[in-house]
Amino acid sequence: MLYLCRVCNRSFKTPAGLSLHCNRAHRHKKPKVPRSTFRYHPHLNACPCDADGNFLPHDTPPPNEDLPPDWGPFNDRPSFEFAELSFKKIQLSGGDLDKLLEVWAAHNALTNGGDPIFTSTEDMYHTIDMIQHGDAPWESFTVRYSGPVTPESPSWQRIPYQVHCRNTNTVARNMLANKDFVGHFDYVPFQEYTAPGVSRYSNVMSGQWAYKQATKISQDESTHGAMLVPVILGADKTTVSVATGQNEFHPVYMSLANPHNSLCRAHRDAIIPVAFLSIPKTNREEDDTAEFRMFRKQLYHASLAKIMSPLKPGMTVPEVVQCPDGHFRRAVYELGPFIADYPEQVVLAGIVQGWCPKCIAPPERLQEADQNRCREHTNFLQERFDDETMWTTWGIDASVTPYTDHFPRADIHELITPDLLHQLIKGTFKDHLVTWVEQYLHTVHSKANAQRIMDDIDRRIAAVPAFPGLRRFPEGRNFKQWTGNDSKALMKVYLPAIEGHVPSDMVRCFAAYLDFCYLARRSAHDTPTLTAMQAALDRFHQYRTIFETAGIRTDGFSLPRQHALEHYIENIRLFGSPNGICSSITESKHIRAVKEPWRRSSKNNPLLQILTINQRLDKLAAARAYYTSHGMLIGSVLADALGIQPIEDEDDAFIYTRFTAALANEIQQLNLDELIRRFLYDEIFATDDTSSSDLHISECPIFSGRISVYRSATVTFYAPSELSGDGGMHREIIRCNPSWRNEYERFDTVLVDMDPTCPGMLGMAVVRVVALIAFTHDNMRYPCALVEWFKPVGEGPDSVTGMYVVRPEVEDGQRVTTLIHLDCVVRAVHLIGVYHETRIPVDFHFSYSLDAFDMFYVNQYADYHSHECIF
Repeated sequence: MLYLCRVCNRSFKTPAGLSLHCNRAHRHKKPKVPRSTFRYHPHLNACPCDADGNFLPHDTPPPNEDLPPDWGPFNDRPSFEFAELSFKKIQLSGGDLDKLLEVWAAHNALTNGGDPIFTSTEDMYHTIDMIQHGDAPWESFTVRYSGPVTPESPSWQRIPYQVHCRNTNTVARNMLANKDFVGHFDYVPFQEYTAPGVSRYSNVMSGQWAYKQATKISQDESTHGAMLVPVILGADKTTVSVATGQNEFHPVYMSLANPHNSLCRAHRDAIIPVAFLSIPKTNREEDDTAEFRMFRKQLYHASLAKIMSPLKPGMTVPEVVQCPDGHFRRAVYELGPFIADYPEQVVLAGIVQGWCPKCIAPPERLQEADQNRCREHTNFLQERFDDETMWTTWGIDASVTPYTDHFPRADIHELITPDLLHQLIKGTFKDHLVTWVEQYLHTVHSKANAQRIMDDIDRRIAAVPAFPGLRRFPEGRNFKQWTGNDSKALMKVYLPAIEGHVPSDMVRCFAAYLDFCYLARRSAHDTPTLTAMQAALDRFHQYRTIFETAGIRTDGFSLPRQHALEHYIENIRLFGSPNGICSSITESKHIRAVKEPWRRSSKNNPLLQILTINQRLDKLAAARAYYTSHGMLIGSVLADALGIQPIEDEDDAFIYTRFTAALANEIQQLNLDELIRRFLYDEIFATDDTSSSDLHISECPIFSGRISVYRSATVTFYAPSELSGDGGMHREIIRCNPSWRNEYERFDTVLVDMDPTCPGMLGMAVVRVVALIAFTHDNMRYPCALVEWFKPVGEGPDSVTGMYVVRPEVEDGQRVTTLIHLDCVVRAVHLIGVYHETRIPVDFHFSYSLDAFDMFYVNQYADYHSHECIF
């Protein structure tokens, strides 16, 4: 068999020879990052100014700080790190901390070691409370029912409702001054073009909405030179305990659109709690009355309007703020996107349950989008129709005035954002499609046979090989308590598991939907990506009808969460990538802001304790950002105290060295010496006309040194849509271990660059790494991988799953094995066995998979980088 180079039509006897030739003659070692053209807003262009708001020349350096940095209010670095470790990371109780300090003091008394860092828990808490960085104290206000009240009125009309909040203006100023955001902060709205007519959308400030709002604001010439500061909100009820009363909290989170999305996803205090809304409760008789439901909605919006009111003056008259780069600028605030799940969106938009908050499509016709809702249209309807007509014809609850109506330029219908977690992952995928598959199996099979098929699907899911970041399902999906991360992990492996058990069009439906999801989850989108999203959505709509014809969805697909997909492309153009404004970010914040503080509380009036804990956590985070920005936290605390350079960790991937013959016997690769010699010839002497495969082994260099053996290697790959890292460059670890975690062997599969002219999988090959070695020849170090090759099945992806299929490459009954340079490796790739109708044995272990199956799917859904690389 010959392997043909598609660039120059030269043929090679081995895939390794073709790979070497392509990497030598045609491949760029580091891909060039596409050069973009940026168009920044001409008027709201964030000109630096002084503390009084007077504009400065653009080359003016930031003002110097009045005082040199110090550790105040802490005595030194160990004091700060002890407080952060015990309060934030370990979360010691007050009693345990007092005991620890007492033991410490006793030890120091016996050894004349001086005083402990803190004398008591209260001493440490007092020191944390004295931190000035990030200080935004909690306040509260009371809201009451404003209608007539009599002694016979329902209880909910007679009691006050307390809302706890922070001054949102103070919070915004603290965020803007956070030096941790340097290099990850957009000062000016912009439009990005990667080619003529090709737009790129990433962070919120790159979207059309920010540019449009800046243009509206700039109609007032007094705002020229100011900086647009959109304020992002998120709200979501959360339950901390189902076993006790008072178990619900309703936090409101705040962020700014200027910090990049990656900061919000990385939990770097770019989003913090600013309020806890009151949750009205009453008896069962009154709970379902229209009057009480109306009051809850009005209380919700009145509270949000009050919470955001400190920012309102700065929405028309610029305010001077300090920015991450140290400069002062004149800021104009703007209500920005609101992160919420569908039930919260219904309340926010003031619409009827079952209607869309973004458009006027009625509940029975949600299969496609309709005319967009807007503030002006709602006001127009309210002037001409009665409340009942508004409710039944337009899906508008006329009793609700959205909080955005109290602020300039804000339209709640426009500001509601896509929700990847509840609409794509937990909603359409798990609650709809996965559930429908199970219903289908029980419809067309007997109960016993359907259960056997479901058990086999579970075993298929459990049988997938290991992959970096892949969550394992030891028992398949047969467990009750599902989280968003569980559903996200199931998306990666579910498609091959159902193939062979359900009709092909159901598999195609899942494939189209997964493509849409993985495209939507990218960190940046350009015009071709949005075109591909629309094509995937159209395929999904085409193939989901199989559930209708199979009798599972006899009432069609008028479902709010699936309807929301219609608005994704438009919203990406408005607000950039959805992964920076997704409810998964606010839900993850529940853990630190609500659930962990609740567990630390006495459970007696826990909300006030939760507020105090959050205040201290935010102060510690702000202090760390300040100390880090001033170079005060370099190296370990011990090395800093001793005044020595920190000791770098040794490479734990290195295991041992062997001579060639010994290593060949150990890894059962008896021709290792020949592979090394041919590899050396190809690296040193090969040209475009000759390679080692054309020569007798005697003509190749002789190697007699020792070989270093490694258990892992790091590869760097380019992710075009990912803006974090060095121009989209990412690192990941390849494993090659005969006893991974002392349990099973793990030999990862990777992609090897074969043809740079072909897109995606067409220009790459799949290999399995069976050894990671390095050796020196003529003073040159060669890091290598001993790999087994896979060859593609067919000319393109499988027509049903849309996934590429490969099989092990065999010659004369033996796996084709060669030695390649690690520079040829693109990145790790996940393979899943092609099951078809094969039933998986009950005792099958996932570590057997790469040896047990004769064909494999190349899993483009292992992560969204894989999808981007292979798709």
